[in-house]
Amino acid sequence: MKHKLMKALGVVALAALTGSGSINAQTGSFTVTLDKPVNGTVQLTPAMPADGKYPAGTVVTIKATPDAGFVLDAVYYAVPGRWGLMYYESMTSEFKVTIDKDQHIGASFIEKSAVDHINVTQDVVYAKPGVKTLKYDVFSPKGAKNLPCIIIIHGGGWATNTEDIMRGLARELTKGGKYVVFSIDYRWAQKLDGDATSNTMANIIEDVYGAIAHIMEHAAEYGGDPTRIALTGDSAGGHLSAAASLMPNMIGKGGFGKTPGVFEFMPSYLPKNKTLEQVRGEMLAAIKAAAPSYGVFGGNLLSHYSDDPAANDSWKDAVAPLSHIPNASERSVPQYLTRGTNDFLIKDEMVKTFVDALVKAGQRVEYVQVGGAGHAFFDWKPDERTKATFAQYGVYYAAEMKAFFTSVLY
Repeated sequence: MKHKLMKALGVVALAALTGSGSINAQTGSFTVTLDKPVNGTVQLTPAMPADGKYPAGTVVTIKATPDAGFVLDAVYYAVPGRWGLMYYESMTSEFKVTIDKDQHIGASFIEKSAVDHINVTQDVVYAKPGVKTLKYDVFSPKGAKNLPCIIIIHGGGWATNTEDIMRGLARELTKGGKYVVFSIDYRWAQKLDGDATSNTMANIIEDVYGAIAHIMEHAAEYGGDPTRIALTGDSAGGHLSAAASLMPNMIGKGGFGKTPGVFEFMPSYLPKNKTLEQVRGEMLAAIKAAAPSYGVFGGNLLSHYSDDPAANDSWKDAVAPLSHIPNASERSVPQYLTRGTNDFLIKDEMVKTFVDALVKAGQRVEYVQVGGAGHAFFDWKPDERTKATFAQYGVYYAAEMKAFFTSVLY
């Protein structure tokens, strides 16, 4: 795997909002669990104490070495979060972590053949509208030239995860050398990034449009064609990919809810040499299809996340893809939808409501129910269970998604 822009190596403090475990009042220490590596080795410096307890504040260097035929997927630490363990990862072979919470530490390795065909560019910064720097990763087939672009938007309840969780899907979508794939991050809802004021759903959608604008500006640098774009994402990213594909006409300067009945999105990044009207027009033409996986398209699971006392159901309706489907005669945006039959969160009738609305508008739509799959089968994490789920369901349906995109973009 070639990294043109590596993740910065530095001392990383654990995120307070997802941490667990309290300092031992008697020993002033935290417990570290070293996850047993598969297809490689992990070395900790200083070495882990026999009881697994490091003094609070210890800076531990994690060094990962893959076995022959394998490459590093990620070095990580993990703490309990909203959806189980939350992973904080680096693709560098050495990673420094400050021990200030109970945590797991480890490394993930993958077969070298999984990435031999691509160049990976990490942490491309596109905006910083708040505390968090917004970025994306690029997965480009070697020798890519003028290939269509697929942009992935991660899930996590609009409040967890980063673009790293989509790298398995990104690698699959580049197989065959037909697509340059971009995996983007965005602000978390409310104050979960540490912002003084809450981030709303409109802000998140504005980040997605900002990322798309930046990608369109720079796509050719990675061998991509900025005039042929498909979007995908899972769960919260399913909502965001559907919204971004169907609603570019709502990009504007009018503000979101500042004037009664006016709901417009201002992208968090705009090219300096283009007007907002140009960006909106180019996106309307370039975004040609979407594959929202087990997403939220309207209804009670969707929130506007606004603290404005004027916020009401019309604010929620303004961020619902279900309410903003264009007629296919005016703008065709084919949609490929998937959902696991054992999904505990996204119900069949929720997706069918969206499908029926797309059909009514004359849009091409395919809805595939994945037998036996639960929620988030397109996710990629360092643990073996998530990898196995992705191998069982994600690999096959990534290929099906890619075939759908090829039918539209080629």
